[in-house]
Amino acid sequence: MPLQATSGAASYDAFGGGAAVVPAYIEEVFATWLYTGNGSTQTITNGIDLSGKGGLVWIKGRSGATDHALYDTARGATFDLVSNSAAAQTTQATGLTAFGSTGFSIGALAKLNTNTATYVSWTFREQPKFFDVVTYTGTGANRTIAHNLGSVPGCIIVKSSSAGDDWNVYHRSLANTQYLNLGSTAQATTGATKWNSTTPTSTVFSLGTDGGVNRNGTTYVAYLFAHDAGGFGLTGTDNVVSCGSYTGNGSATGPVISLGYEPQWLMVKNSTGTGDWQIIDNMRGMPVAIADSTLQANSSSAETSVEYVSPTSTGFQITSTSTQVNTNASIYIYIAIRRGPMKVPTTGTSVFGLNARTGTDANATVTGGQTDDAVLIKNRGSTDASLFSARLIGTEYNATSSTAASASAGVTILQANPWDVMDGVKVGTTSTITNASANTYINYLFKRAPSFMDVVCYSGNGTTLAVNHNLTVAPELIIVRSRNRVQEWRVLSTALSQTSRFNGSLVFSSTSLAVFFGDGTNYIAPTSSVFTLGGSGDVNAGTGTYIAYLFATCPGVSKVGTYTGNGTTQTINCAITAGARFVLIKRADAAGDWYVYDTARGMTAMTDPYWLTNSTAAEVATLGSVTTVATGFALNSTILAAINVSAATYVFLAIA
Repeated sequence: MPLQATSGAASYDAFGGGAAVVPAYIEEVFATWLYTGNGSTQTITNGIDLSGKGGLVWIKGRSGATDHALYDTARGATFDLVSNSAAAQTTQATGLTAFGSTGFSIGALAKLNTNTATYVSWTFREQPKFFDVVTYTGTGANRTIAHNLGSVPGCIIVKSSSAGDDWNVYHRSLANTQYLNLGSTAQATTGATKWNSTTPTSTVFSLGTDGGVNRNGTTYVAYLFAHDAGGFGLTGTDNVVSCGSYTGNGSATGPVISLGYEPQWLMVKNSTGTGDWQIIDNMRGMPVAIADSTLQANSSSAETSVEYVSPTSTGFQITSTSTQVNTNASIYIYIAIRRGPMKVPTTGTSVFGLNARTGTDANATVTGGQTDDAVLIKNRGSTDASLFSARLIGTEYNATSSTAASASAGVTILQANPWDVMDGVKVGTTSTITNASANTYINYLFKRAPSFMDVVCYSGNGTTLAVNHNLTVAPELIIVRSRNRVQEWRVLSTALSQTSRFNGSLVFSSTSLAVFFGDGTNYIAPTSSVFTLGGSGDVNAGTGTYIAYLFATCPGVSKVGTYTGNGTTQTINCAITAGARFVLIKRADAAGDWYVYDTARGMTAMTDPYWLTNSTAAEVATLGSVTTVATGFALNSTILAAINVSAATYVFLAIA
């Protein structure tokens, strides 16, 4: 008889000839989904299977003061609980009306679907080592409740569904005699009859005689979150949810919390003092060193913007002196959920989008066909510089042809919350850089994904610095820009000869050939988890803050490489079966421009247009000399010699 799946990597070993367990990924079990109400009915398609697997949908209005709404598959559709109220569940016929295999449906209930109002939904699917929903009827006597979390719960949230009782929260960072109230700002309270002074196990959690969790004849629902239990990724050892704590220091340089991954969702509460249950996620806005968009589980208040935390590649840092997140010596508990996707993409269209459009002089959303994390925008016909921005830096952007520090231009270039859409980025009103009427634009939209692309923000130290990333493979092209200093863009291509740390580098904003600079120590090649910098101010000044865009070769999706010019024609095989939709080329052994080609503007004829990242010039309409072919792209130097000079060395990035 084959052994059954257990935990960690053993889940995938299929000992004894049994069928291998299918790997689980965070994007299959959790989703933050933003939507705008229509006052009628709508279906939210977030890719989460609720009807087949079970789970919880938590919805909150962002633009207005509305109650939270929690619906789960164990109690059934239309049964509504409110995290900011002790009230029993109510039946809302026009609330969440159905759980589906790819999301859920809602009716016209005002707090879920008022016309033009904005909302956020968080979907937690049941999955061992992540999340479970349990319902039970109280007995009034000490007892245990079985669960299917497959690991020791890190947090348990219990609410009576048939009575008006407080929300009771167990958290592993508290004593098993303590509890918090999800609907209150109060600090943790001691009450031995809540959890029967007993720590939960991987199969049961314990209840005492307290009526808030175990009144005879009262019905209850419990939401269970795992803690660092593994169970995800190809090896089954990756963590996706953590329930921990930190001690505040009262400083704007607050505690650094290590999770081993970058979070996409956080809930934080002061457990030793009063404070709201702050909920922050990367879809509504959780940028680095910029204000977050936050809601409170215990409040009906509309969304507010305040800087509390900055995500890192391995966790998060508290960046505020607010008592909500960082009172000196107070202990804060949190639930953190890992950012996705974890699965390696297999198609370029799932992680990269092209959008050739005409400006409108009015707020607009530039779509890419997927949830995006970075954008490169160029006005095709003007002398405006191209813009590079990312979700991690909010409204900030850098001009690719400029040495200027990051800029933020209100609502004219990017809107106030440019990334709080499910597809693309929101551009502003009248700027010729992004959205002027009658101007034509090319927009490139990138989604962070393993083996393809990552974005990292970091602070320099002026000496040697190892920067963590989540690309999961060694990056082959790293584009670095200071956010707060006047400096050049630096580009590392690992295919070039390296003799000192972060050397053999190119300048994204210049025609310069590959140069060597740094601290004179030996070059350290990037790894699947870090890239290492010397003390050069362009990439690692002690007072510098930086953003890095990392790319790698992902089979069938992208190719980072080099080629040697032959002076005539040649095809560059990128192992991209659908052909390259985007190509970036730079000569490395001599001065040369950064050429950009894409299929939205052409790449079908040698005379289709290109533009240059290092120049403010408009696109060149008739001298492209690069076309897409089935396996990659083709070059013809008889039209544009610069991209195929005999014996010259070129670096390139191609995306399907």
